[in-house]
Amino acid sequence: MNETHIAGTPAVRGVFIAGTDTEIGKTHTSVALIHALRGAGLKVCGMKPVASGCDATPDGLRNADAVALQAASDPQPPYAQVNPFAMNAPVSPHLAAREDGVTVTMEPIRAAYDALAAQCDVTVVEGIGGWMVPLRDDLLASAIPEALELPVILVVGLRLGALNHALLSARAIQADGRRLLGWVGNRVDPDMAMADANIDTLRARMPAPCLGVLEHGPLPQKAAARLQDAVAALR
Repeated sequence: MNETHIAGTPAVRGVFIAGTDTEIGKTHTSVALIHALRGAGLKVCGMKPVASGCDATPDGLRNADAVALQAASDPQPPYAQVNPFAMNAPVSPHLAAREDGVTVTMEPIRAAYDALAAQCDVTVVEGIGGWMVPLRDDLLASAIPEALELPVILVVGLRLGALNHALLSARAIQADGRRLLGWVGNRVDPDMAMADANIDTLRARMPAPCLGVLEHGPLPQKAAARLQDAVAALR
């Protein structure tokens, strides 16, 4: 099990980073969390099981988010373990997979996750898009944390519409039987009107605690200092 506690080890061996939408900072938050966990003396690997919008390279398709997770990891795993399903088109993964003639299944994802978990203390698994993005016609992104038995941290993109997106996402995560450890606010819109009041509303209404608020601009290594509550939730 991913949440069995042994003295001297983290209580949670893996965590799924979900998002309220696409382009709201899941990778930024995931990389910052990897650095924060490493700063606590843990070996940490990042993973992005499914990625669309990949670039052709001499070594095969590569996704910028997955590369960032790989680079932040210690130890650094092979790319194929970080991102077992890589697709070309920058569209919803079920459409990108269809275009590439790929069928996303759980078995390669589970095998890659197990390989990562065998070499590190915590595996940070980043989702794709939002909680209910299709991976194929009969499979949603939410199936990944279910198959891997992972608790969830929700990244809330702080911009207009954040309250509705966050509350609906939290409801869906819990309705699907996943443990919501908490949420992280990410200031994707530095000019968001009444941003602090929105954060206060989220603190009052979300069914799980705030585990940090990331400012707009700083690199993940610096942002890691704001995720100590997230580290504590995993210890």
